[in-house]
Amino acid sequence: MPLVLDPAAQDLLFREARTANTFTDEPVTDEQVQAIYDLVKYGPTAFNQTPLRITLVRSPEARERLVRHMAEGNQAKTATAPLVAILSADNEFHEELPTLLPAFPQAKDLFFSERPARESSAALNAALQAAYFIIGVRAAGLAAGPMTGVDFEGLRKEFLDDDHTPLIVVNIGKPGEGASYPRSPRLSYDEVVTTV
Repeated sequence: MPLVLDPAAQDLLFREARTANTFTDEPVTDEQVQAIYDLVKYGPTAFNQTPLRITLVRSPEARERLVRHMAEGNQAKTATAPLVAILSADNEFHEELPTLLPAFPQAKDLFFSERPARESSAALNAALQAAYFIIGVRAAGLAAGPMTGVDFEGLRKEFLDDDHTPLIVVNIGKPGEGASYPRSPRLSYDEVVTTV
């Protein structure tokens, strides 16, 4: 077999996993979220940077504030999901590089002294980490409903600050009745892969 990961794990993480639009009312615990993070923090990034920041929206008041910034089609499912996470990029991630990359502490100043370079790198690497986070949610036996139908500027002003760029909002929980649409097609290997 070309893959060493157990087929049941492959199904859990990829083949059977689906984007969820409805959820049961079973809560998502802080312990589950910590276990997810403690797994996905090992996903690779450039310079071992860790720009992803996760804001868990738990209180009813915060949820109401969040729903106002969601696109109309995302409001009801965001209002009723057991847990919602705002995933953002910390544009000041470079301050942690001397600790995270002890073999090359000068990377902080050598590559990331200018804000535009930090923003570009933070966006790419936090997006990688966001993808790992979604896989981690699946590894916990939960479903994720990632959404970009959001007023991002309003979201930033409401929940973050100028040093954080919101990337995606993710509903999290056990999938509910009719949670997913039928599986959509995917491109084949030959349509995607080129050998040179």
